[in-house]
Amino acid sequence: MFILENIWLILFVAWGLPLTFYRSKFRKIVYQTDSWTINIKPYFWKELKALFGNIYPDDSNYLKRRNFYRFYLIIYLLLFVSYLTFHKNNAMNEIKTGSTIPQFALADQNGNLFNINSVLGKKNLVIYFYPKDDSHGCTAQACSFQDQFEVFREADAVIIGISGQSVESHKEFALKHRLTFTLLSDEGNKIRKQFGVPTNLFGLLPGRVTYVADKTGKVIYIFDSQTQATKHVDEALRILLEKVN
Repeated sequence: MFILENIWLILFVAWGLPLTFYRSKFRKIVYQTDSWTINIKPYFWKELKALFGNIYPDDSNYLKRRNFYRFYLIIYLLLFVSYLTFHKNNAMNEIKTGSTIPQFALADQNGNLFNINSVLGKKNLVIYFYPKDDSHGCTAQACSFQDQFEVFREADAVIIGISGQSVESHKEFALKHRLTFTLLSDEGNKIRKQFGVPTNLFGLLPGRVTYVADKTGKVIYIFDSQTQATKHVDEALRILLEKVN
């Protein structure tokens, strides 16, 4: 499933390699040099003129490289537009503020099946998607949730962490950091996709998103930040306390 989950990254890399190769050859002709360092120098104006114009009309090698460069660049741009269109269409179906938490069931860190219906309509919900067990940011986030566990419980809220690692990985993660809230194993990222959680780096890095829902199951707040891991806890608690009070 790795190929399907990272198809856009694979396509960009696969097409980007020949594009980089032909661009390098093209720049050497345009700037009349054989040095590879031309590829890292911030010279662009003459390259653009040569790409969209015809600065060496009698140089067949220049014309050949220019046409190859144009072809690969056009395909690369089409790939990029397709990527943006694909993610725009996916975004239309993603969970947003005002949406209802969808039905799902996953195994928790103890191997028990957790059905969202067991808490839906009974508790406030803090459902957070994170990239990976025991990574630096995810550990800080989980430990911060644990530190505020009693405060969330007083707000009648259930904390649920979801990522794509196995039950065994979640179990080890929970034991290592003494996590007492629910961690769900979403192998294959089916629920992540159901929520429409965005990814970064063309699908290489799973997104970090927190959803806060009230007792009716309606999402009242969403916080999306890859780098501000512990702020997810602060924001979720702030919204819950404002709602409770």
